[in-house]
Amino acid sequence: MITREREETLIDQVLGGDEGAYSHLIDAHKSYAYTIAYKILLNRPEAEEAAQDAFIKAFQYLRGFNRSARFSTWLYRIVFNTAISYKRRRKGTFQDINSAVGLSGDVGGRELDRSDSHQHVHAALAGLNEADQLAIQLFYLQEMDLQEVAGIMGQPVNTVKVRIHRARLRLADELKRMLKEEALTL
Repeated sequence: MITREREETLIDQVLGGDEGAYSHLIDAHKSYAYTIAYKILLNRPEAEEAAQDAFIKAFQYLRGFNRSARFSTWLYRIVFNTAISYKRRRKGTFQDINSAVGLSGDVGGRELDRSDSHQHVHAALAGLNEADQLAIQLFYLQEMDLQEVAGIMGQPVNTVKVRIHRARLRLADELKRMLKEEALTL
C-alpha cells in the first residue's frame, strides 16, 4: 500500500506534467481496482477493461480531485461507478451460474477443508447484492474504515454500518443453510 504522502507527491508530479508518475499510482492501486470491478462484473476481461477505463477517467479528472479526501477512496469510487455502468450496459446477458457462484465441483463425501470453506463463503457472498458485496469486501477484506467505505460507495456512514450489519447476518444465515445441506449429503 502506498502512503498518503507518497500519493500526494505523485499527484503533484502528474499535475506538473510528469505523466510517468501516474504509472506509480496505477501500480499501487491496480490490484484492488480490478478486484472491485471483478466483484461487480464477475467477468475477468470486462473487469480489466472497466478498471482501465476508471484509471483513464481518474487521470482526466485528477485536477478536480479534492485533496481533503484520500486518493484511493476517490479512485475506488470511480472504479465502482465505471463497473456499475458496464454492468448496466450488458444487463440481460447470460452468465454461467457456476462461474457466478464460484463453485467448481461436487463436495459430497469430503470433510469441510479450507478450499471448501472458501467456496462456501464465496458462494454466500455471491448471493448478496453488489452493494452489500462491495461493503463487506472493503470493510473486512481490505480493512478500510467506515469513512472510506462510505466515500467509495457514496453513502452516509450510518447507511454503510447498517448495510454491513445486515449483510453479515444474511451471510451467516446462508452459510448455516449451506453447511446444513452439505451435512445431509454426507
